[in-house]
Amino acid sequence: MGTGGKHRWRFSLLRSPSNLKTPPPPPPPPPEFICPISGDLMADPVIVSSGQTFERNCVLACISLSFKPSTLPTTVDFTTVIPNLALKSAIINWCRTNSFSPIPQPLDIRSALNIVQALMNDSPKFPPRLDRLSSCLSSTSDESVVATAVDSCSSTPLPLLTTRPFCYSSSSSSEIENPVEEDEEIICKLRSGLMADQEDAAVTLRKITRTKQDARIYLCTPRLMAALRHLIVSRYSAVQVNSTAALVNLSLENGNKVKIVRSGIVPPLIDVLRGGFPEAQDHAAGALFSLALDDQNKTAIGVLGALPPLLQALRAGSDRSRHDSALALYHLSLVQSNRAKLVKLGSVPLFLNMLKSGNMTGRVMLVLCNLAGSVEGRAAMLDGGAVECLLGMVSRAEFDSDSTRECCLGALYGLSQGGLRFKGLAKEAGAEEVLLREEETAPERCKEKAKKILEVMRQKYEEETVDWEALLNSDELTRSRFELVYGKG
Repeated sequence: MGTGGKHRWRFSLLRSPSNLKTPPPPPPPPPEFICPISGDLMADPVIVSSGQTFERNCVLACISLSFKPSTLPTTVDFTTVIPNLALKSAIINWCRTNSFSPIPQPLDIRSALNIVQALMNDSPKFPPRLDRLSSCLSSTSDESVVATAVDSCSSTPLPLLTTRPFCYSSSSSSEIENPVEEDEEIICKLRSGLMADQEDAAVTLRKITRTKQDARIYLCTPRLMAALRHLIVSRYSAVQVNSTAALVNLSLENGNKVKIVRSGIVPPLIDVLRGGFPEAQDHAAGALFSLALDDQNKTAIGVLGALPPLLQALRAGSDRSRHDSALALYHLSLVQSNRAKLVKLGSVPLFLNMLKSGNMTGRVMLVLCNLAGSVEGRAAMLDGGAVECLLGMVSRAEFDSDSTRECCLGALYGLSQGGLRFKGLAKEAGAEEVLLREEETAPERCKEKAKKILEVMRQKYEEETVDWEALLNSDELTRSRFELVYGKG
């Protein structure tokens, strides 16, 4: 009886729930780790041009199906995409820290299309088609992908423009729990005369603003910007680098961009880009790129003198600064006054030489597209041999993606508005044969652009046919010859 009771006691001990140590379930992931479209933890997060973050293939599926879910803000814009490497790293670290298994894997494009299709079926009213801007009007990191069909999603064409600079991903991964409470302490240390205090405050500010959106919004005040403005040009490397990196983080918020430029911080940024410490130069280029995304800043940044150092960084900077300088120049060249300045600075020969050497072809082509849309830019490009260069690239299919190819044809279309000058150069370079071949074999959007260029060429030939006999008998030719030989008046 005693033995049986003993066995029963042992059995009861092994089965008692109070003695089993069940590991607690992992906490729910932060909401910023969840894709608003799929509702799942993101594995390949990307930032779109309006600032939100989604799973990459969910964005591509929305673009492919020309659909914008009604659950998203009306301001969401899918026309630009860039990998959010910092958030991806934060998600992986959270999963490991909280023993969350398995680590999320990128959503395949077909599953993403099914999710978006289901949202379309549930939508009470089919939204208007997305504005499918030509990818030659926007670009970014080579890791980005844009596609309009399932088959093209596996390739990597010229990516779309971003809202975050390349240098952003290099920031520290540390976080501060209560950034708002540290505001006064940070400002006091930034204003301290001790280099150690300044460095500590700059490092803390960089960490706080790296992933905390509320901190970036709260901390971007005139007081903080005034303190930061002086430290950006510090003669101490650690202070300069971390201050400039913190400014990049602050500039990520759309609401901060105009405030930062109006704080007077652009001139010190330009000084750093010209002659700061190498890592600080990278961040300065990234900050100027980020600030240039706001239309209200484009003219001001150009007037303050950012174009020459950005061109210099494009010539001889590090990979990071060249990347962000090219995209800053693209955004700044959307404004006519900056296009005129770039032409006067001799940028066109630089861009064409970079094309010929295969150096940053996609990004350079974006700037040339903008320049080809202005009278000064067209004239400089025609003088510099752009027609022959661009047609040669089309003829040899020297493109890393269909987007770059389309962008090249977009630049040629801009040049085609140059009238007789363009026609003569295009004819000499064999444009019609090249464009006819594009019209037959190129992807659809490239075909459309080739067709438009041919139409312009043919239309102008018909409209601008000169009656040379009548002209020879007119006084106009005599007057022109007189002015050519003796000058005007």
